Amino acid sequence: MERFTESIVKHKKGIVLIALILTLISALCFFRVGINYNMTDYLPDDANSTIALNTLKNEFGEAIPNCNVLMENVSIEEGLALKSQIEGIAGVEKVNWLDDVVDTHVPLENQDQTIIDDYYKDGDALFSVAIADGKEQSVTDQIQSRLGDKVMMSGTAVEQADAQRLASAESIKAVCLLGPLIILILILATTSWVEPFIYLLVMGAAVLLNLGTEIFRGEISYVTLAVVPILQMAVSLDYAVILSASFAARRKTEKNDAKAMKLAMKDSTATIVASALTAIFGFMALIAMNFKIGPDMGISLVKGVTLSLVFCLTFLPAMILLFNKWIDKTRHRSFLPSFKKVGKLAVKRHIPIFLVIAIISFFCYLGQSENQFIYGSGDASGHSIATQTIEEKFGVDNVLVLLVPKGDSTKEMLLADSISKMDYVTKVESYTTAVGNKIPETVVPDNVTDNFYSDNYARLIVFSNLPDESSESFNLVKNVRAEAATYYGDETLSCGQSANLYDMKNTVESDNKVVNFLTVLSIFIVLAVMFRSWLIPVLLILTIKCAIWINMAVPFFTGSSLIYVGFLVVSALQMGATIDYAIFLTDHYMKNRKLMPAQKAMEKTVTDVISAILVSAAILAFAGFSLALVSTNAMVAALGMLIGRGALIPLVLVCLFLPALLLMTDKLIPLTTWKSDFYQSGEKDANPEGQWNKSGLKKRVPVLSGETMLVNIGDDVDDSVPWITGGNKNE
Repeated sequence: MERFTESIVKHKKGIVLIALILTLISALCFFRVGINYNMTDYLPDDANSTIALNTLKNEFGEAIPNCNVLMENVSIEEGLALKSQIEGIAGVEKVNWLDDVVDTHVPLENQDQTIIDDYYKDGDALFSVAIADGKEQSVTDQIQSRLGDKVMMSGTAVEQADAQRLASAESIKAVCLLGPLIILILILATTSWVEPFIYLLVMGAAVLLNLGTEIFRGEISYVTLAVVPILQMAVSLDYAVILSASFAARRKTEKNDAKAMKLAMKDSTATIVASALTAIFGFMALIAMNFKIGPDMGISLVKGVTLSLVFCLTFLPAMILLFNKWIDKTRHRSFLPSFKKVGKLAVKRHIPIFLVIAIISFFCYLGQSENQFIYGSGDASGHSIATQTIEEKFGVDNVLVLLVPKGDSTKEMLLADSISKMDYVTKVESYTTAVGNKIPETVVPDNVTDNFYSDNYARLIVFSNLPDESSESFNLVKNVRAEAATYYGDETLSCGQSANLYDMKNTVESDNKVVNFLTVLSIFIVLAVMFRSWLIPVLLILTIKCAIWINMAVPFFTGSSLIYVGFLVVSALQMGATIDYAIFLTDHYMKNRKLMPAQKAMEKTVTDVISAILVSAAILAFAGFSLALVSTNAMVAALGMLIGRGALIPLVLVCLFLPALLLMTDKLIPLTTWKSDFYQSGEKDANPEGQWNKSGLKKRVPVLSGETMLVNIGDDVDDSVPWITGGNKNE
């Protein structure tokens, strides 16, 4: 550590130069990182719908139609011309319209009107378009350009295109909203006008470095892009504040700034690393998810916090030393008030506080278990008018594609007939329903046969009047798969938006227990090592768990639905990000407890630490609420709201509920902690203000005002220890 701090101080200019160059390179690399807007791509590779989608592309050379295009008041000839225009757009894999199901040269009134009404009704034409993955924005833009302002579009491709258009703009809005708020909070928390900008520069550089290094992964999800940078910034700013505060304290006793920084780094590194490790291990649990959005976000968060930790211990000390004169010239008084009343309240009323919060947490635990979940990305907002118009004219068409082994037309006919009788099914299209099982393929035109048969599979298309996501939709997927299995066993495959969401539901629900277990276990191990105790980690984790239950119960008590991916991800994020509050308070309490009785130690602890916890919570809360305010994507907005609430609720519980837990278990802590060295009754208090107390001192003495560094009487003391006036190392 001595060599490390010496090298940082000695090579501060070189470190700043290297950090800035790396940041610039990373910013340029970020523009080459791909952004994936398709959530179904993050389903496990062995999910039925994933296999079905890959098989459909390989066997039939096309994807499922994912965009409805409506043009009003057009003739048949005009409709055919519009279809040709859409087919000519790069990225369009197929366009289905009236001429694919009926003979448009025969008068329509002489043909099956129910089939015609699905594509052409009252002079309005509805085209079903399959757009290739990654081409959603360019294709929908070209459709709009070629067909004019009167065209209306809906479907998952349109939602993804909207997300692509808005992602960059909304990220910039979030940063523009959050940046000034963070600066304001840091100005309130620090005593210099310049310090906040140094913190933001250093941690902003770490964020850019994280984003730039995503080039080695090729692409990230749009959810990761929206959430990770802001969350990384909010979590890692704590480390900068801790180091800066330690440096300010050391400067009071050291005339040389370089030596003060080296001592400050020694003092604060353990706390900073412990805080970073709890966040890292909490985020690592996301990597264990089968639903690959978890690993995508988890890898980015773990890498981001690690880079922030490295920059905090290298780039930040170098920047502070280089700009320390400017920091001193721009000093101002602290704007935060005293929190003595909160400290007294937490101690004096700790039993009632415990009972109230325990009861609330119990009912919230029950409430959050009854939440109504959404497994997709939520409602589309960009094209609600178009979607409503299309559904009013042509009804809801939920498409489920079923692939079965080719070769037995009788089975195929019986299966299609059985599915067509299910509730909510409006029709089933297959070779046997369109042509008949008695007519051989050789006498049927290729363009008809190719719609239903590949070399190995027969395709059945099931239409229902259900929304993409509902309990009825999921039951239909389950029933169709079960019915197909009675004819073909395990050789059937199915895909479609409802099938994809059904598989997503099963995947993320199975991930829940794994993520929660790994999050709690990893953080417990870190805390057990840090505090050398098994009871303290239990108290800290219980506090944050109660905060999570309260946060997740809000949708239940307000009668709203909760996006399940958000529930799962934020559970891990909240534990990893806000456990720092509990660590900070408990660490101070354990040190104060060595000097004074329990209640006095707790009152001083809460009074001293609440301002730092408040700053940390405010930054994280504003980060979450900024996402919720600016994002039009339902999943990102929901994540932001959960993160925002998930920062403020732990603040309250750590400042009120955790002190109650620590006071109630105070006598058990020494029994479950190695070398707790608590103050014992009968000893006279060692004055925490830094004055010698020779008459009552038995074991330890404070050595610096406001510090918790202690030495045993009779021990050899290093010359670097700053002594109180009137004392010396021999005493």
